Amino acid sequence: MATVKEVRVRRSVAPRFELRRMKRRNILPTILVSLVGFLIMLLFLLPLGYMLTLAFKPEEQLSAQNAPLWPAKAVTYNYEGKDLPLYNVPTADGVKQWALVKGYREDADFIDPSNVNNGVFNWKGRYRVLDPVYTFAPVFDNFTAAWNEVNFPLLFRNTFVIAVISTIGTLISCIMVAYAFARFKIPGKNFLFILLISTIVLPPQATIIPLFIAFAKIGWAGTWLPLLVPAFFANAYDVFLLRQYFMGIPKELDEAAEVDGANPLRTLVWVIVPQAIPAITAVTLFHFFYTWNDYFNPLVYLVGKEDLYPISVGIAKFVSTYGSHPTRAMATAVLTMILPAILFFLAQRQFMQGVVSTGVEK
Repeated sequence: MATVKEVRVRRSVAPRFELRRMKRRNILPTILVSLVGFLIMLLFLLPLGYMLTLAFKPEEQLSAQNAPLWPAKAVTYNYEGKDLPLYNVPTADGVKQWALVKGYREDADFIDPSNVNNGVFNWKGRYRVLDPVYTFAPVFDNFTAAWNEVNFPLLFRNTFVIAVISTIGTLISCIMVAYAFARFKIPGKNFLFILLISTIVLPPQATIIPLFIAFAKIGWAGTWLPLLVPAFFANAYDVFLLRQYFMGIPKELDEAAEVDGANPLRTLVWVIVPQAIPAITAVTLFHFFYTWNDYFNPLVYLVGKEDLYPISVGIAKFVSTYGSHPTRAMATAVLTMILPAILFFLAQRQFMQGVVSTGVEK
């Protein structure tokens, strides 16, 4: 018979084995979910990776046979004053890297760089099916050429001014509208909020013609005003995000501020806004990136005004003009991403906190 001590040991060990067994069962679903997430992320980033690799490629690599996907240049070997391309040649002793001296239809003359004393020898086979030797070699000439051919300082200035003013107007208007929906008792408030949210499903292409006619009649066509003034009248998406966050802020803070003599506007500035910095940061980045990348509206309202073009329209004009240089086109796209990428990197913590708080918890 087992002693009392042995029974106690068995009872204490049994839960440990059961816990290990449960952990092993949970590992497989975790691995599958992580793998699916990684594959989705990889598919999402494929266009970005293609753009980056193409921006650093030399143009001659695009037409080269059997060239790798990454930026690279063909390796050569200098023999008697000539740069001969290296090829991976299959032999009885394995794959060798030989320099092509002269190619024929069914054979070719090679020289072995590791054993030059053997001189030129003949190899039987079609050299055109051989893989050339490449080495990783990104080039920056595409960026230099793109910078010289595109007036980036002007485009950056125009885009930055439009994005900053539009973002400021959006923040002021959306914060006030969201505050009203979250705190004030307005007759028909729910109906008005549903009406506001329903405008999200209305495509902007459906309103662009009447808006253009209205702006043209008051003389705003060909200026930045159609791009800036509407931002000071709020939009449904940002109002929704801010309202969701404001509703999560305890009303006791408003009541305490009211007891201290603060009016609603002062309560908004000194109580609500400091508590909603994550949501405001998310809205700021959302709208700034949207304005930075907006192409349709500037194209409609600024047609013929090249000195007022933002970077999206300027880059599109460059790509249409220099379509035969895809590497330069991709280089310009990379240059346009630098400032938004820096802003997102600096504010990513607040941005993610604001997105999670407004989109999940509330």
